[in-house]
Amino acid sequence: MHAVILAGGRGVRLRPYTTALPKPLVPIGEEYAILDIILQQLGMRGFDRVTLAIGHLGSLIRAFVGDGSRWNIGVDYAEEKTPLSTIGPLLNIVDLLPEQFLVMNGDVLTDLDYTALLDHHIACGAPLTVATYQRKVKIDFGTLSTEEGSIVDFVEKPELSYGVSMGVYAMARKTLTPYQRNVPFGLDELVLDLLSRGDKPAAYEFGGYWLDIGRPDDYDDANRNFERLRPMLLPGSAPTTAATS
Repeated sequence: MHAVILAGGRGVRLRPYTTALPKPLVPIGEEYAILDIILQQLGMRGFDRVTLAIGHLGSLIRAFVGDGSRWNIGVDYAEEKTPLSTIGPLLNIVDLLPEQFLVMNGDVLTDLDYTALLDHHIACGAPLTVATYQRKVKIDFGTLSTEEGSIVDFVEKPELSYGVSMGVYAMARKTLTPYQRNVPFGLDELVLDLLSRGDKPAAYEFGGYWLDIGRPDDYDDANRNFERLRPMLLPGSAPTTAATS
């Protein structure tokens, strides 16, 4: 039960919050960092080993997490000297990973059952399984279709739905072995390469709560609603004094 948490990004979209803190350490609610919530969730789901892939302000993450004993999880670190994208950090530690493992971004708030995702991945035998979510996008304009200079359809401010990656994956170690180490390599490149070889990744569709806090609006929304979300994200945790007073 091994998870790799990708925590090396610069968090550019979340500035100014990430000017002094790495994104996984920005606070949620009044007492948690995002990474704290993730580690608690992994511990609840039976994960006993975590590798933190760190880069930007990585020393702060080391100081906060330490050896993981606070969460009853053994923690080690993989430090990238230059940005390696999503999959690149895994290639440098592939020999240290188990046959099947979980990978996730360090800025995700969700009540996804990580163990169920990993079990599904193992059962279907896919090289990679991507947790997916239907994200609705409101279009602020009237959309139209044309044919030969004439409008043939018009929809006023439609709401579109797209299947998006949640930033949580399950993976087989052998999937990574063909690729070069110490170079940037993204999830998009991995998926496209697997598809080109006819080795299709699997999708794990999820309909619960999910929020990528990479944008200020989403981060503010997570903080505004955290006390309502707390029982879902951290079952059994006690509300803060401020919330109950």
